[in-house]
Amino acid sequence: MQKREHNLIAEDTPWKKKIFRIIYFSDTPSGKIFDLLLLLMIILSTFIVMMESVQKVDDHYHSLLVSLEWLITIAFTIEYILRISVVKNKKDYIFSFLGIIDFLSLLPFFLSLFFPFTKFLSMIRLLRMLRIFRVLNLLDYMNDGQYIVQALKNSSRKIYIFLLFIMILVTIIGSLMFVIENGNNGFVDIPTSIYWAVVTITTVGYGDISPVTPLGKFLSVILMLCGYSIIAVPTGIVTSEMRKKMAKTRLCGRCGNSENDEDARYCKTCGEKLMELK
Repeated sequence: MQKREHNLIAEDTPWKKKIFRIIYFSDTPSGKIFDLLLLLMIILSTFIVMMESVQKVDDHYHSLLVSLEWLITIAFTIEYILRISVVKNKKDYIFSFLGIIDFLSLLPFFLSLFFPFTKFLSMIRLLRMLRIFRVLNLLDYMNDGQYIVQALKNSSRKIYIFLLFIMILVTIIGSLMFVIENGNNGFVDIPTSIYWAVVTITTVGYGDISPVTPLGKFLSVILMLCGYSIIAVPTGIVTSEMRKKMAKTRLCGRCGNSENDEDARYCKTCGEKLMELK
């Protein structure tokens, strides 16, 4: 038994119930075909937007690309309207995570009618690929993500303190580098120097700004070496919280419920007997 993906309820009209079953579930042949076609259109739409950003391709196939994008967007719009019209609790869908994603995936195209460059924001449609978990019956595996989400929540205060410390550190080092380089070699002001400190301490190293003075180079070396240990700190905090979370709860192999107590013998949700701890 799988955990429900949503709590949406179909309208009483027979044809709406049928459409509801097709577009919100994939346990029928029609539902699976609909979902697979939807995923293919998402991929095709993403590819079209990518090709439109390539000047040579857009010059040769602009009319074709625009026509295909219009057709796909119309199909997505009809689908979005149907998703709203066939459910009773419409607000639950509209303001759900997937409902907001569905709306945002349409918005850039219609905005591009007034602000052409915004059409490239249509790449957000890729988030609709999350429905592939439902199509491939992988919803139970989504429960594993709860460990990460809960670990991030539990460690949020520690991470906030850590980030505050990093902000103070890069501000001080950026200001120090501005003084050391005397406003030369790209360190034209303190904000730019802070940008260099952030890039350096995260070991990104764009190379657009670099110190020339011996003292500046020495400070860069110290900052880069510190960067490796600094990156490890939040990772360790979250990992520790994940271990605590997994130690306190037991995952049900039947319904995927992860809120069972450590000493529980049966699942709170479905009553399935839990495997004995080794």
